[in-house]
Amino acid sequence: MNAKTKITSVAILTSGGDSPGMNCVIRSVVRTAIGNGIKVYGINKGYEGLLNNDMIEMNASSVGNIIQRGGTILQSSRCPEFREKHNREKAAQILEDRGIKALIVIGGDGSFKGAIALNQEMGVPVIGIPGTIDNDISGTQYTIGFDTAVQTAIEAVDKIRDTAASSNRTFFIEVMGAKSSSIALKVGICTGAENVLLSDQKVDHQKIADAIRRGIRRGKGSSIIIVAEGDKPGRSYDIAHILKDLHDISSKVCVLGHIQRGGSPTSNDRFLGSVMGQMAIETLMEGNTQNAIVVRDDRVQSVPLSDCSEKSDHAMKAFKGIAEELSI
Repeated sequence: MNAKTKITSVAILTSGGDSPGMNCVIRSVVRTAIGNGIKVYGINKGYEGLLNNDMIEMNASSVGNIIQRGGTILQSSRCPEFREKHNREKAAQILEDRGIKALIVIGGDGSFKGAIALNQEMGVPVIGIPGTIDNDISGTQYTIGFDTAVQTAIEAVDKIRDTAASSNRTFFIEVMGAKSSSIALKVGICTGAENVLLSDQKVDHQKIADAIRRGIRRGKGSSIIIVAEGDKPGRSYDIAHILKDLHDISSKVCVLGHIQRGGSPTSNDRFLGSVMGQMAIETLMEGNTQNAIVVRDDRVQSVPLSDCSEKSDHAMKAFKGIAEELSI
């Protein structure tokens, strides 16, 4: 189709966990659309808000002074009800009643599955923009919010290293990543951590103990070990207890938690969020009806949304060897 004549209005929502940089995407989508004569509706609270018909028309002023803010001005939610076909039918009808011709979804793989179903079942044109701090979506090398989360964690680790060195202590610092090791690997490399434990990695307590003692023998008084949280946040406490009980190694635990989700987005997240938002509108105007805006080969590209519908821990795994080699 010739979308330049048919896409007269779009809606945008943020779904799942919030991530710094989402507001940059929203701002870019709204201003690019308005500049091309397209109306934009902001849906509050993700798919839940769509089902409740909770949306407002946005203008250029709606997105003023938000590029530096973390979180999402549209708020977000997880909406299991959207997995039911009759609710997707309701959503499509709400969009049609409002004259909205396309939907832009910022979120993760679950959010994209909902968008794909809405497109395939109801014919609603959809564009997905990957936004999650975990950097764990197939089909893209980067997700909005990852860089900010990493920088937040790095700053925390640097502060903890000061006190670790002052008191000759071992610290386990737990970062987010239930199914992804991207944050842990990048933070570990960037902070010079003595060890990095990945989300899917079986913990070798003897190996950890040996590495700590090896460092002590060559004069190292403290150690920093980065731990991806895995399925259960707080796994660092179990590791620390076993090291104490079986290997007589004392340590402290710091779980960074949701501090990694907040804060002002870094320049990388602001820049890529702005580029992705603009490309989302351009992709719709070119007549594409089920695409994702991704980063591949250091370029922002438009690809089939189906490429990004699964969780994937591919983005940083190639650097695992570097983390191990530099931690001796």
